[in-house]
Amino acid sequence: MKIDLNCDCGESFGPWPMGDDAALLRHVTSANVACGAHAGDPTTMRRTVRLARERGVGVGAHPGFPDLQGFGRRLLDMTPDEIADSVVAQIGALYAIARSEGVELTHVKPHGALYNYAAVTPAAAEAIARAVTSFSRDLILVGLAGSALIEAGRAAGLPVAREAFADRLYEADGSLRSRRLPGAVIHDDQQAMAQAIQIAAEHSTLTYDGARLALEADTICLHGDTPGAATRAALLRSGLETAGIEVVPLAQIVSR
Repeated sequence: MKIDLNCDCGESFGPWPMGDDAALLRHVTSANVACGAHAGDPTTMRRTVRLARERGVGVGAHPGFPDLQGFGRRLLDMTPDEIADSVVAQIGALYAIARSEGVELTHVKPHGALYNYAAVTPAAAEAIARAVTSFSRDLILVGLAGSALIEAGRAAGLPVAREAFADRLYEADGSLRSRRLPGAVIHDDQQAMAQAIQIAAEHSTLTYDGARLALEADTICLHGDTPGAATRAALLRSGLETAGIEVVPLAQIVSR
């Protein structure tokens, strides 16, 4: 059994830090780096890419709605073409910095509200897939397992990675429980580890209501902005490996 362990990172902005990327990137195998729209800035992007390179972590673009104040967690009224243009611009920004550091991008994973919107909105999902395809057909498109974004990526001929979450609870339909509702985020390390192992080993998880949900995933996400994320990442990796699950970079799981 193999699984990729990814994190959302590079989300500091100017003098305002968010998360402990230096510690977090010691334990994950793929990094989704904010591209300056919902969070991050050029200096933060460069610093994060360097850290990932030093630790042998795969680097991917993490484009979101252009909404710094809302951290990309608010739905913006953008047309599909506007979404596609924004995603291309964000990938390009990170690509330029990564290339200057001798690092090639492996994947693209939308952030926050854009990710959730594309999971259930075919037009938005197609716009993102179109943007990625226009940039490079070798980039892996990461999306919520079973979502419209995975379907759009496949239809566009992109390699896709089905994503699940160690620190979020699910609804019965396979969607993530809204952060506006109680119980959406898992704060207990042991609960997060148990969920990650169940996803990787049993291809299922428990919903907020306690029902069993079938869930096929190639990669498991841990949010870097959650307090204690670095410690949790270390526990997750250790727990997965102890359970006989090999934690490897996304490129070793998904053919490009």
